[in-house]
Amino acid sequence: MTTITPDPGNHGSGPTSFGPARTTPGTLTAVPHPDQYGNTARPAPSEAAPPSQPGAPRPDRTRPTPLAELAARLGVSAPEAPQGAAPVEVTGITHDSRAVRPGDLYAALPGARVHGADFAGQAAALGAVAVLTDPAGADRAAAAGLPALVVDDPRARMGALAAEIYGHPGEGLLRIGVTGTSGKTTSVYLVEGGLRAAGRRAGLIGTVETRIGGESVKSERTTPEATDLQALFAVMRERGVEAVAMEVSSHALVLGRVDGCVFDVAVFNNLSPEHMEFHTDMEDYYRAKAALFTPARSRRAVVNLDDEWGRRLAAEATVPVTTFSAEGDPDADWRAEDVELGPVRSAFTVVAPDGRRITAAAPLPGAFNVANSLAAVVTLATAGIDPQTAADGVAAVPGVPGRLERVDEGQPYLAVVDYAHKTDAVESVLRSLRKVTKGSLHIVLGCGGDRDTTKRAPMGAAAARYADTAVLTSDNPRSEDPLAILATMLSGAASVPAHERGRVLVEADRAAAIAAAVARAEPGDTVLVAGKGHEQGQDTAGVVRPFDDRVVLRDAIRATSAASHETPRG
Repeated sequence: MTTITPDPGNHGSGPTSFGPARTTPGTLTAVPHPDQYGNTARPAPSEAAPPSQPGAPRPDRTRPTPLAELAARLGVSAPEAPQGAAPVEVTGITHDSRAVRPGDLYAALPGARVHGADFAGQAAALGAVAVLTDPAGADRAAAAGLPALVVDDPRARMGALAAEIYGHPGEGLLRIGVTGTSGKTTSVYLVEGGLRAAGRRAGLIGTVETRIGGESVKSERTTPEATDLQALFAVMRERGVEAVAMEVSSHALVLGRVDGCVFDVAVFNNLSPEHMEFHTDMEDYYRAKAALFTPARSRRAVVNLDDEWGRRLAAEATVPVTTFSAEGDPDADWRAEDVELGPVRSAFTVVAPDGRRITAAAPLPGAFNVANSLAAVVTLATAGIDPQTAADGVAAVPGVPGRLERVDEGQPYLAVVDYAHKTDAVESVLRSLRKVTKGSLHIVLGCGGDRDTTKRAPMGAAAARYADTAVLTSDNPRSEDPLAILATMLSGAASVPAHERGRVLVEADRAAAIAAAVARAEPGDTVLVAGKGHEQGQDTAGVVRPFDDRVVLRDAIRATSAASHETPRG
């Protein structure tokens, strides 16, 4: 371990050498065959075994739709059926050839490395009855013996077609979509809690999981592809779900994943630099998010007036807007007042547009969770739920996986795991924890490989500036050299003037880094393990090993406690 800027006020053992990353023992996971985009799904081996049928949950019953009807909807000629053959009927749709079920329309999309039509034969073998594709994929679909619906941009037509095939299942649901850079996951859990408190049977779709009533399915991405999303809505309809809260990413908006869906309430939390490997700049990023707040995608908007991009959106949105401010902005429709921050939860008062004062609490620590909780209350009120009922439901949420999730082994200091993996989020969580930490604040932080490289140095700087001890380590290096990532983070930490930064340690092995932070913790301190949150694996060079920050942090606390009890007294 390498250390710079020793701080006499911090505690811990001396540095060790800066060497290659050590690996945590565990069973390796083979990388499966790439999908039609050339991507691979790499579940951690610690996760539950996948269901026998791949893909998102599907409804048990679907009304068959004649292929000719779908062709007419697309404005294309229906493929001619062989003489004497029965008309083709479609009972499902998927973009993933591995998830095809009998009766499916297979959406064969162009990808970065391969074309989905290359897998048309696999789709046919699994029971696909037709293909939706572009001109480049038409011949390959025909070679597989499947009739093809050919359009210039099949991705842009897929969502509406999926809604048609499943009978427009979302129209009977109260749909709430949350977008923004930070806080989406927390907000949807809080909204779901308010819905349940109001007696609504609720669903949730987000980064961590999809919840349909009492059933949970691990999520593959923040917002499902349009084919999977409409299938999920159909399953929810079958199971009596009345309302759903879901995360809506900028990728989803750009790539059409929420096509065919109009949200009853769309929520904007905030915007800060992120996904710059996907967006050209912040303006492009904002435009992607702003597309949600148009009549084609939502009916009403709830917008954070404390965020500069939110103020712009409130002025530019083309649907009715309700604003909120956790900082008490008098121009906001709804405000938070009398905020009392605590180490586990925070109390505050919600001031409604009519002056009514509502008792509320954020079930997670930090000023930003007051904002998330206020957003949830305002969103639920906008959807027609009594504000006090909504506030009570939000306050009762037991926690959010990997979002300031507390790890408690009876230690005399606070230990939490958080998904913060961008500069603003790291700064925000550190500032919030500083307000409720009597002693020293220690952070363990890494940056993911094969992702936005521009945030690495700023994240290293934020950790060094706002924590008493910053242990820089690996996140998911993926195909990159972990030490190269750490070198960039360390350069950011070194850019902070010496008198403004705490102790900075470098330990490429994440488990050892967590143990190093725990070893430095004393009564009244806080240990924050940031970056991976709910994730249960660590991706290094195409191999995913079991790794859950919550488990590793708990083990480190136990080990440190056991060691301290075994130390002989003089």
